[in-house]
Amino acid sequence: MAFLLKRICRAALAALSLLAGSPVLAGQPPKYLVADIPGSLRENAHAVVRFSDETLLVKSAGRTIETVRRAVTIFDEAGAHHAQELVYYDQLNTVSYLRGSAYAADGRLLRTLKASEIGDISLSDGFSLANDGRGRVADLRQPVYPYTVEFEYEVNSTNTLFYSTWRPQAREQLAVEQATFRVLTPAELPLRYLERGLPAGTAVARTSVSAVLQSYEWQVRNLAAVEAEPDGPPVGETTPVVFTAPTQFEVQGHVGTLTSWQALGLWNYQLNVGRDELPVAVQEKIRALVQGETDERARIRKVYEWLQANTRYISVQLGIGGWQTFPASSVAASGYGDCKALTNYCQALLKTAGITGYCALVRANEEDVRTEFPSQQFNHVVLCVPLQKSAKRDTVWLECTSQTNPFGYMSSFTGNRHALLITPQGGRVVRTPQYLAADNRRERLADVYLDAQGSATATVRTRRSGLEQDGYAGMANSQNLADQKKALAEHLPLANFSISKLSYAQDRRSLVPTLTENLGLTLPGWASVSGKRAFLTPNLLSRWSALPAAVGERRTAIWLDNPFSYSDTVRIHVPAGFKPESLPTPVQLSTTFGTYSSQVQALPDGTLLYVRRLLMPRTRFPQTDYPAYQDFRRRISSADKAQVVLVKTDA
Repeated sequence: MAFLLKRICRAALAALSLLAGSPVLAGQPPKYLVADIPGSLRENAHAVVRFSDETLLVKSAGRTIETVRRAVTIFDEAGAHHAQELVYYDQLNTVSYLRGSAYAADGRLLRTLKASEIGDISLSDGFSLANDGRGRVADLRQPVYPYTVEFEYEVNSTNTLFYSTWRPQAREQLAVEQATFRVLTPAELPLRYLERGLPAGTAVARTSVSAVLQSYEWQVRNLAAVEAEPDGPPVGETTPVVFTAPTQFEVQGHVGTLTSWQALGLWNYQLNVGRDELPVAVQEKIRALVQGETDERARIRKVYEWLQANTRYISVQLGIGGWQTFPASSVAASGYGDCKALTNYCQALLKTAGITGYCALVRANEEDVRTEFPSQQFNHVVLCVPLQKSAKRDTVWLECTSQTNPFGYMSSFTGNRHALLITPQGGRVVRTPQYLAADNRRERLADVYLDAQGSATATVRTRRSGLEQDGYAGMANSQNLADQKKALAEHLPLANFSISKLSYAQDRRSLVPTLTENLGLTLPGWASVSGKRAFLTPNLLSRWSALPAAVGERRTAIWLDNPFSYSDTVRIHVPAGFKPESLPTPVQLSTTFGTYSSQVQALPDGTLLYVRRLLMPRTRFPQTDYPAYQDFRRRISSADKAQVVLVKTDA
């Protein structure tokens, strides 16, 4: 979809390298003296926003003008990306101008961008069939720190589905001296906005500019730089932000209102209604495919797996094509489509099979949408299929862009979040499947064969399910064993090892998929041998580290990724002539955050049995819990590093 280009813009900017080289320009009054920056804003900052002024002028329901002027002082290489600017445009957005200047620490003008130095690049993502996104790019990086850059640009837009989001401090280690954001809009098009994380005492200033024009303005000053905290939310989730949205909008002649989720869903439905007609030949194939199958879920599975086998994903990001789907007949003819087109196609296939499904907008691979603020926050489409014959009124969710996704599985990409169901009556917010600790499991069984010199070999079987297997599923689908070994090696917490064997087996038939990994390891010097004794850590692959000590008072809440359940069993086959001299004390922890246990036993045959369990059923905790969470992690880390001491017998 069109708004996925934001991610592409960031990647293109990172690759930009138009090096500065103009001589110093004399005769200009000094600006942005570094000496004027308060010491409180320099602390822990790679850069300081000296001045930022952003204005969104709403000309009509179908046109806006955004103007931005920003000056940033950059202290070191880690802040140098602030000296680059990329302004996105396409057939719905045009760049009126992009200007820039660079200043020395003493405020002297070093250089001004020439028109010939402003690049114009394609923002094609490499897989889009149609992508009209482009960027105007400029680079004012300087060789001597500190320095200040100033950029100004203006964008005219005929895509009023999106209004500006103001993030004056979107990055960590960025301080803000002064930043202002205003929206000027006709009185008949009142602004909708949501404030979050604004400093105490900050409030919108709402005034009448004229008889027909209203002004909404926010301003912040002297924001000290902040850092992302361990196991905390991204900085952009905790620093000041103002989200804005229209009450009415128009995109290429398609008019809508955005006062509720129902209204946004209705616009999306009307934009795509009637685009689900299938060729007769395809209808006949689907009817034959499900003929005689009476189980509703089984019928859906057959259609979905047929879709996976007969289509592929290609993105389309071209004007209204960012929101309006290809007709189902087009996908039937070509075999490809973007997320909208493939979801619409699957919906049409199911309709032929006598099953009703609904497209659902979702924000994939990012933080969940703000359900309290109806607005266009989505970047993906999936299919929601309520089961009509199920006694539990169950629902099947389908990811229609993947040829490998298990039936009904949303993964971390779209699971555990809200979606906007698109129905003939409009939009309705629903939840995608939630994957809890009982779903996200990792169960590991290892046999380690130790020799008298301290080296070992190991066979390890790891069974992962739910979100725990997501990061390994792509690896498992690779046909290149060397690539699989290389990718896995990056995840193994071992200092000296080689992989002697690796294979994967997937179970995609259950609602929560599982992946079994069979691994062989060679471990030179796994145990440390000194005289008659050998020292080893029985926790082979599941060691947790302690958290760094907090600097000052914790600022943010604790945000853990996903709930999970881990179990590890390690059987250590001790070499002849050795016996355990010292075993770690068993550990049992039960806390608000979860439970942990570990113990080592000596079995009658001389084998050592190490068993570890860790259950973390929740993911969000208040910042006041951080000291207790630190202690929980510290105690786990200590237990995970506990050693066994073997001693050589005289016999």
